[in-house]
Amino acid sequence: MWSTSRSQLTVALLIVALVAGCSDGDGSPGPSGAGASLGWRDGLTGGPDMLDVATTVAPISSIARNIGGTRIRLHGLIPDATNSHTFEPTPSDAQTLAKADLIVVNGLHLEQPTLDLADASKRPETPIRQLGDGSIAPKDWLFDFSFPESKGDPNPHLWMNPRYALRYAALMRDWFEQADPANAEYYTANYAAYAKRIDALDAAIRKMTPTVPEENRKLLTYHDSWAYWAREYGFTVIGAVQASDFSDPSPQEVARLIQQIRAEKVPAVFGSEVFPSPVLEQIARESGATFIDALRDDEPPGAQNSPDHTYLGMMKRDMIVMFGALGGATDAFEGLEVTDTYRP
Repeated sequence: MWSTSRSQLTVALLIVALVAGCSDGDGSPGPSGAGASLGWRDGLTGGPDMLDVATTVAPISSIARNIGGTRIRLHGLIPDATNSHTFEPTPSDAQTLAKADLIVVNGLHLEQPTLDLADASKRPETPIRQLGDGSIAPKDWLFDFSFPESKGDPNPHLWMNPRYALRYAALMRDWFEQADPANAEYYTANYAAYAKRIDALDAAIRKMTPTVPEENRKLLTYHDSWAYWAREYGFTVIGAVQASDFSDPSPQEVARLIQQIRAEKVPAVFGSEVFPSPVLEQIARESGATFIDALRDDEPPGAQNSPDHTYLGMMKRDMIVMFGALGGATDAFEGLEVTDTYRP
């Protein structure tokens, strides 16, 4: 995480860049931010033709796309496969935020540098909406391996639990309707279609969970992003390798994890394609567990704009990988539809 002084200094520098570079030499808008890799919109214009929405991580952008459809101009600020906890926004991100009619973030302290920049660069009338803070009460926060309570930051990965993802979708429907009441019926219809897909994902997970031997319903991952999912579906997160300061674990911690995996007979440990971890591979090798380096929490699969490059596509892929590695069945996941559902 950034220190307060570093975050404030960076925001100040970005605001200077914003003032100096809001337009190109010909007076046209400057380049879009790093999130242009989202591939669905080229960037926000600040024009009156449609609602300009800035989002952060790819799963949130995917949900927003399905609710807003063709009635919003969407720009995701944080590129796929980027550590959202430490992402440093750029001057072009400040320009994007200045043009937004609505800024949607996860919250729960996930994107603090981006949130600081949004506060400093947005128009006074532009609201910043925080999904996590509107979806869970503090009494239900989870603090764990990478997010210890002593640090004060709860685990922010609510979207990995489909029930919270559905709440995210409902919040965005309401916020889009408030900002753009002329298209309220459109947003409501898009939410209804998308909710059916999330309900199908939830039902498939509940159907497949009993096929995983009870003694195998244990997760050891690299990045600590499965806490809310595990609580929902009756799994136990026994550890996460990545420390709260994003450093590698100490030799003593590695030894303890190896002993725990052996004692509990954990069949597989899960790495991340976003956060490569030779340490986790070592833990798996020395404990006798299978190393699966394929789970994602903020990078949808496939190429940009491919049919499965969605939040639902990411979850389907994760479920097939996870359940298969833990000795469960995966057939209920195979037929899930994961493409975008919004109406033209």
